[in-house]
Amino acid sequence: MLISDLQRRLFRQYNQRKDEFNITDEDYDTQQTMLVDSILRTNTISDINDIVIEYGDLFDKHKDIGVCTLDGTMNYVLSLVLEYYTRFKHKSLYYEEE
Repeated sequence: MLISDLQRRLFRQYNQRKDEFNITDEDYDTQQTMLVDSILRTNTISDINDIVIEYGDLFDKHKDIGVCTLDGTMNYVLSLVLEYYTRFKHKSLYYEEE
């Protein structure tokens, strides 16, 4: 959940800034690899908070206010879990298993 959300945010930022800052596809791929490696090494909410702080420019300053605090990171992660659960539950209710 965290990987896909941050990758989505990174992709959005890449598309918005690639011409302005002359960012190449190779730079984007490298950043994606570093992001995934960082996330895979997390063990605690504090580790996730460190990543959120490091990639803080991916978050909207008005919409995602406070996400770089420990409490804000916990709320962000919980909202991702609830969103995933809601999508999974919705899918399982409306699609019969074969």
